[in-house]
Amino acid sequence: MTDAKRPAGAVGWLGLLVIVALGINLRPILTSVGPLLTEIRDATGLGFQGASLITVLPVLCMGLFALALPWLGRWLGESRGMLGGLLAIAVACVWRLLLDSGVALIASAVLAGTGVAIIQALVPGVIKRWFPDRVPSAMGLYSASLMAGGGTAAVLAPIVAVRFEHWQSGLGIWAIPALLGIALWWWLRPREVQPNSAAPVGEHWFASRRAWLLALYFGLINGGYTSMVAWLPLYYRQLGWSAEGSGQLIGLMTIFQVLAALSVPLLIRGSLDRRPWLCLCLLIQLGGFAGLLLAPLQATALWVALIGYGLGACFALSLTLTLDHLPDPRAAGSLAAFVQGIGFIITGIIPYITGALRDLTGDFQASWLLLAVCVVLMLGVTLRFVPEGYARAMRGGA
Repeated sequence: MTDAKRPAGAVGWLGLLVIVALGINLRPILTSVGPLLTEIRDATGLGFQGASLITVLPVLCMGLFALALPWLGRWLGESRGMLGGLLAIAVACVWRLLLDSGVALIASAVLAGTGVAIIQALVPGVIKRWFPDRVPSAMGLYSASLMAGGGTAAVLAPIVAVRFEHWQSGLGIWAIPALLGIALWWWLRPREVQPNSAAPVGEHWFASRRAWLLALYFGLINGGYTSMVAWLPLYYRQLGWSAEGSGQLIGLMTIFQVLAALSVPLLIRGSLDRRPWLCLCLLIQLGGFAGLLLAPLQATALWVALIGYGLGACFALSLTLTLDHLPDPRAAGSLAAFVQGIGFIITGIIPYITGALRDLTGDFQASWLLLAVCVVLMLGVTLRFVPEGYARAMRGGA
């Protein structure tokens, strides 16, 4: 592809392909761990809280680096940021092929999480700029690819580990899609006139009450995902399931996450009010967590499917809701970076808390109850997002 410049908004299917390639690489570093956690703990001696750091620290990195985007963006730039992020993921995965200690595994998680953080902080602004009239559709496709990458890794990681006879291979093979993503970004991304910085100078949101509300909302509405990735396979391993069977539960959850992300643009077509659909999807999540609490071995697939659909729709809807608040692509991208920054810190802490509850109580029932309570609280918060109030809220109103 030539470097001919094209205006923002003229991006076609090649741009969508690049977005999909980026999304696919953002979750395998998390989801490949859960199905192999028994083998990892046996080999490294990590406890539940120590093992939770493999999930918690990358998600915290996602938050911290997103918050630093207004400063890092001026130095790093969008293209270098994307390439550097993909390279960090690839290097971390190759490192995982060679490591044999818990400390090294946690360190590789931090490196990979840094790469993921940079990419996903930049993607919403790219989508808003490349697809100004198709934000919900592009965001849905991005969310679906992100979740599909995570689910594929959860299903294939134990299969690869068995095939190559050591658990490290199930974690390290995900360097391949990262390297493919580097090639696609380098060769296929739309060339366009764009600013030198990845975030607008001076656009910081720490003083905005609405930005903080959106960030807390994003973190709590999506908090179930990291806990499911960290603990659902292990939960069913302890109930007698195999590594492959427990990993397939994440795969099933992912199928419904993808279906939800792809269906969101159809659901919200013609309306700027996201509240009815957010409430519906939160109730669907709640039904799934209630099932895990009350009947985990009966209708397991139904509970996991409900959780997956609810989480998948909430992720896409909550990011779309954030972008709806501002018409300018750069400002909206900066707001989305802040929301993801605070939100992913919250989301990263949740599996640590649920793991600690498991250590304290001896089972995961208290963990599932905590997630259900968070969903109920977010139902109340959802009612505050009235479209007619976006402009006033961003000017400093309630």
